[in-house]
Amino acid sequence: MPQITMPKMSDTMEEGRVIRWLKHEGDRITEGEPIAEIETDKANVEMEAFESGIVRQLIAKEGETIPVGTPIAVLEAPEGAPEAPAAPVQPPEQMPAVAAPPEAAAPAAPAQEKPAAPPEAVEERVKASPVARRMAEEHGIDLSKIQGMGPNGRIVESDVENYLKQIEAAPAPPPVVEAPPPRPAAVPTLGVPTEERELTRMRKTIAERLTKSKQTIPHFYVTSEIEMDWAARVRDELNADESQPRVSFTDLVIKASALALTKFPETNSSYSENKLLLHKEINIGMVVAVEGGLLVPVIHNADRMPLREIAAKTKELAQRARENRLLSSDYMGGTFSVSNLGMFDVESFISIINPPESASLAVGTIREVPVVVNGQVAVSKRMKATISADHRVLDGAVAARFLQEVKHHLESPISLL
Repeated sequence: MPQITMPKMSDTMEEGRVIRWLKHEGDRITEGEPIAEIETDKANVEMEAFESGIVRQLIAKEGETIPVGTPIAVLEAPEGAPEAPAAPVQPPEQMPAVAAPPEAAAPAAPAQEKPAAPPEAVEERVKASPVARRMAEEHGIDLSKIQGMGPNGRIVESDVENYLKQIEAAPAPPPVVEAPPPRPAAVPTLGVPTEERELTRMRKTIAERLTKSKQTIPHFYVTSEIEMDWAARVRDELNADESQPRVSFTDLVIKASALALTKFPETNSSYSENKLLLHKEINIGMVVAVEGGLLVPVIHNADRMPLREIAAKTKELAQRARENRLLSSDYMGGTFSVSNLGMFDVESFISIINPPESASLAVGTIREVPVVVNGQVAVSKRMKATISADHRVLDGAVAARFLQEVKHHLESPISLL
């Protein structure tokens, strides 16, 4: 009977905690249906079923932490599903009592051989997600050589990415004997009472990933001031129709960024082992503040989505992020990130790049400021935007031109509609 295993729901996940089961023993489930709520190293997410069946046994208990790849439940095929045929057993009377001589075995061999399965059949036996299959096809990878870490050994996107990193890795240098790390200095208490708190799994992940980002990625920053008068008027006109999803300034920035990325594909890429990986999809991560940390749900193919659809998607993802109802697919595959602190009256700030992306955009609040237009002082709505860029991938001129393109779309917002 098929087993459901703890899936690897992020690149850094090694174990997960079963918060609660959404299905119980005897329940029928269908592929893609949420069956459990799992706490990962990033967030609480709903785990989807990768195949249909009936829950026969729940192995993992609620509240239990399980390593990735370990069985947590058992399924049985639904009624009417064909059972796998049993392997044919040779009748005893046909079995030779003693080993046949080589001469006799040779002519018998062809009769015992089974015709090789066509390549299509071999491929069908490899369980893999559609995204993983597409990545494997693009890179000419044989899926049968990859060990899947998803449910029931299913190959997922992160498995293909890890395999690519392995085959691209250079030969390991000779081992270097390292000196023992220095003992950490005692944290000064300043002579005041303190309270020690354990970091949550999300906080630990944020600390590890962003520390690694700043230590390994050579960041540089470019800031531009954007006139938002026309964008504000267009947004007000769109939101006058209360039957449609409300458009936020974040939605406008996401759409403008997605269109700019189509013109500057280097910004929509990743650095990997002295190579540049140009992504064929534009997936914008939206930084959402939640209790205890940050989540970055992803708007996939944002360049091809109408502005109204982006508005509906960002509202849905932000709500589910705050309610700990994101699926693993909701925060996988980001190629560029947008962070907006304008609602907190922040004039400007810089963001840390979210690996493996090569850039992110930080926008502040929209202020009414005095400006000089044609020699006259006027009041205008202005917003500052700062791009954080990986200098291994982008140079200052490219980052500046990308930011100019974002500015162009926001100052001429008809292009966003």
